[in-house]
Amino acid sequence: MALVIRRSKIHADGVYATAPIKRKHIVVEYTGPRLTNDQADAIYGHSPRTYLFGLTDGEHVIDGDNIAAFINHSCDPNCEADEIDGRVFIRAIRNIATGEELSYDYNLYDGDPDDPAPCYCQARHCRGTLFADRKRAKAQGTSKTGKQRTR
Repeated sequence: MALVIRRSKIHADGVYATAPIKRKHIVVEYTGPRLTNDQADAIYGHSPRTYLFGLTDGEHVIDGDNIAAFINHSCDPNCEADEIDGRVFIRAIRNIATGEELSYDYNLYDGDPDDPAPCYCQARHCRGTLFADRKRAKAQGTSKTGKQRTR
């Protein structure tokens, strides 16, 4: 899949399609070293920016080292992340046009409780944060289910 990194209208740098991408197509794998959460905290505990993707075991993250790490969050994404046997694949959830920025919903589930993790996607139904609805619901005293991912 031919992808390119360039300045994003969403945030910082983003990933763009250089050719049409069909719905359900695997766009890219999120690759990098696997770290325990403790290792990641030791390395990035004071870093303002990370490219960590939390795995569903709740104990490990992928320290993103390829183009997938630059895919931005959106509350109205055109991709989703699928974890299969400890590997993370970014898959198109609709047809994506040449030149369109790729995005997926980060659904953050951990982090500093005082960090609002603001969202810059400007989607029509933007929830205003990168945190999953479940995280926001927990802070408000309710509970909802959601996928657990971090970056």
